[in-house]
Amino acid sequence: MNPFKRIGILLVFALLNLQVFAQRNSAFIKVDLAKETGDMKPIWAWFGYDEPNYTYMKDGKKLLSELAALSPVPVYVRTHSLLVSGDGQAALKWGSTNAYTEDANGKPIYNWRIIDSIFDTYVQRGMKPLAQIGFMPEALSTNNSKPYKHHWKPGDPYSDIVTGWAYPPKDYDKWRELVYQWVKHSVERYGKKEVESWYWEVWNEPNGAYWKGSQEEFFKLYDYAADGLKRALPTARIGGMNIAGTGNKGAQQWMNNFIKHCLSGKNYATGKTGSPLEAILFHAKGQPALKGNVVVMNMSTQLRDIGTGFKTTMSYPETASLPVIIGECDPEGCAACGMATNPENAYRNGTMYSSYTAASFARIYQLSDQIGVNFLGAVSWSFEFENQPWFYGFRDLATNGVDKPVLNIFRMFGKMTGKRVEVQGNRMYQLKTIVDSSVRGSQTDIGALATKDKNSAAVMIWNYHDEDKQAPAESINLSISDLSAKKVKITRYLIDNKHSNSYEAWKKMGSPQSPSAEQIKELEKAGQLETDGAPFDMNLKNGQLTLNLALERQGVMLVKLDW
Repeated sequence: MNPFKRIGILLVFALLNLQVFAQRNSAFIKVDLAKETGDMKPIWAWFGYDEPNYTYMKDGKKLLSELAALSPVPVYVRTHSLLVSGDGQAALKWGSTNAYTEDANGKPIYNWRIIDSIFDTYVQRGMKPLAQIGFMPEALSTNNSKPYKHHWKPGDPYSDIVTGWAYPPKDYDKWRELVYQWVKHSVERYGKKEVESWYWEVWNEPNGAYWKGSQEEFFKLYDYAADGLKRALPTARIGGMNIAGTGNKGAQQWMNNFIKHCLSGKNYATGKTGSPLEAILFHAKGQPALKGNVVVMNMSTQLRDIGTGFKTTMSYPETASLPVIIGECDPEGCAACGMATNPENAYRNGTMYSSYTAASFARIYQLSDQIGVNFLGAVSWSFEFENQPWFYGFRDLATNGVDKPVLNIFRMFGKMTGKRVEVQGNRMYQLKTIVDSSVRGSQTDIGALATKDKNSAAVMIWNYHDEDKQAPAESINLSISDLSAKKVKITRYLIDNKHSNSYEAWKKMGSPQSPSAEQIKELEKAGQLETDGAPFDMNLKNGQLTLNLALERQGVMLVKLDW
């Protein structure tokens, strides 16, 4: 055979193989609006943070206003240290309200000024407290060692935060009365109906560093707090117990023993059987690591925590129908540990955090469907850190009043209402695969979460991988069936390196730590949710729609249809 002819034949075969390979690896997503999978519950509309005094500060109030505005339902907010003693000055992993002190004779003095400033800020914006009863006021703590206030900073041992606030009370009757007076005051200030719409909980992660008593002492703490709450407002809702590391053996022992105590144990406060339990709360965290110079996320640990918490709740007939709240639901554990001291947290400023959030929440919905739990909310333990360096790498939604890319995921969620519907995709990782091993394959996870409402539909699409690397945009064929309209308006919202991304805009400015007023204005604009081009109309045939899209690695797009 002529060698040139032979080369030609080989080239043809090579091209055909490349074409087949491309077809196999190109992404498609199919959405069937006729097949409902569940309600699009706003489980994402829950947020929390360590530092309560940021609430009423300049950037804190600004961010809370934005969170309230992006959600079609009231946003719930959880924060630590609402009963801690101090002057109300904010600091990393610290907060105080001075709600409780005692006079020289040991008589309680209640001061609700700072707590009122916090809860007023929520209620004025139509938000609801997930009110944490904790931590221990200095005058009540069994540990009188000094200092009571810590001075922790990123890079210090985490144990440095633990002082007298983490200990049991020296007088449980005074502890109960403190809770009673707080709830009574809340009803007087905000009204019975408003306070009935809140949830209350006792403490935080009692199986970890936050509690320096025994398991039984925690149950006693809970019983007395619940008794004071119910005496002030019998219809108030309380739950627990926000354990850490829900998937591990020790945490499960705590969780099961707590549930059993509430169902059939002796109540330390009343002497009766059982203790009020109207919601189940636990924590779920991922586990990023640094491999070489690349951050590698791990979604599986977070999803396993959630699956374990869901299954434990369902294992008791008495708790199977209770609302479940993931009290902290995040890619890892320390919001105030920046990337300078914890380089594995370098994912937080850019599109890795936003794409992780989109891909993980979709799987959390799937876990909820699979296990059949009454899932109410997942608290993103992310807020803002007042007067800190720009883009320091904290786990926050905004920096110095400028929104980060991850906040725009929640703006996208706010546009998704009604029913969730079936999604199929050839590049979408199966739930079991991610629970077992996260997203570690040779290809990215190109998946979607889709909803439909009376006159709208929405499809959130992500291109996610655990490895925090950039790659060119990939083509995605999106097809949507069973549309009832003959004509739709299509809006494409996009988060990538060029859209809805204040971090990339800041870097292009030279990463200024003292940006000018003009630069801040430009950054604020870059932090908003942007569209990919202008909205456009499309005529439909037989209720079908097909769009050819492109999405960068770690990018997220929301395709919104209105008619």
